[in-house]
Amino acid sequence: MARIRFDFGDLTLDAELLDTPTARAIAAALPIASSALTWGEEVYFDVPVQVKREANARAVIVPGEIAYWPEGPAIAIGFGRTPISKGDETRLASPCNVFAKAIDNVKALGNVRAGVKIAVTAING
Repeated sequence: MARIRFDFGDLTLDAELLDTPTARAIAAALPIASSALTWGEEVYFDVPVQVKREANARAVIVPGEIAYWPEGPAIAIGFGRTPISKGDETRLASPCNVFAKAIDNVKALGNVRAGVKIAVTAING
């Protein structure tokens, strides 16, 4: 499956796209430029993509899963607890479409600060 790269300046995160309508819509919109926002242990950012919530959308994700938030519209990358998490879960604001799986360790996103410029590009090869 195709891969994409999130460039946060001093940090990059590569991910593999899943076979979903959301993944195809994100891939078709590349390259994307945005600015980071943070919410607990989550980095999210606005994207110029409009996709409906998929039937299997969920709010609780596993760190490393990359999600699209239809209400944003935004990409959300949770890597730990958010202000609404219960216990140690990674809970996003509302159900999101999981469209990619990080290849790299998402815990490094703890170093990303709000306002950091983000570039999302396709990885060739």
